[in-house]
Amino acid sequence: MVSQEQRRRQLAREKFLRQQQRRTSARRKARMRNSVIASVLGVVVIGSLALYTTGVLKKDDTKENAGAEVTPSATPSKAPDPCEKPAEGKVKTATWKKEPELTVDKSAKYTMKLATTCGDIDIALKASAAPHTVNSFDFLAGKGYFDHSKCHRLTTNGIYVLQCGDPTGTGTGGPGYTIPDENLKDKSLKNNIYPAGTVAMANTGQKHSGGSQFFLVYQDSQLPPSYTPFGTVSESGMKVLKKIADAGESTGQGDGAPNATVVIDKATVTKS
Repeated sequence: MVSQEQRRRQLAREKFLRQQQRRTSARRKARMRNSVIASVLGVVVIGSLALYTTGVLKKDDTKENAGAEVTPSATPSKAPDPCEKPAEGKVKTATWKKEPELTVDKSAKYTMKLATTCGDIDIALKASAAPHTVNSFDFLAGKGYFDHSKCHRLTTNGIYVLQCGDPTGTGTGGPGYTIPDENLKDKSLKNNIYPAGTVAMANTGQKHSGGSQFFLVYQDSQLPPSYTPFGTVSESGMKVLKKIADAGESTGQGDGAPNATVVIDKATVTKS
């Protein structure tokens, strides 16, 4: 027969075991909860870093952000290439130690023609408002600096631009010198909008850091007024830009190399 003392001890043991089971179960649930939280935080951190390190229009392609957040697409665009094969020839890699002497005539009209594999893009240049920039493009085009170079970047989400002017095609190239920012209070820039047809300088995010890279806006884009606007694309040139944009970019995330083969066969600046 079980004594009262033995029964008391048995009940105490059973209570202890139940407490241990509850603690073990609680620890297991806590570990699972912490694991899930860690996983979620990992995704958030990775996503945040991806957005943080994604910028827009930087000369060195640390995507200088000047731009809006990009929403990734599920798959890269597979639109066919609407452009022709590039003309034969090699990109020139010359650089210069300092900005060329300012010889542009501020009272004259200048135009730049980009004869590309996708069609001609004619640009009216703003010599009086951005003389250093137009002078530099006149100099570089005369040296054949842009000839046979790729337009290496197309953005299709948040901002809408085609970026060109880097003979290396990497987003890091330049002429060896920089030019000052100009015309940042242009009347066309309202409410931090670079309107469709604007041609402006890319830069590194620092003042007066423009080189040779530039971007052509094919749809109104919200950007801070930090990029020298120095030209306007013609109506026929806008049709070429639309064709390039419609072909999409290579990453499917709204910022990458154009699917179209966009090569500047010849760049020419003309004074009239």
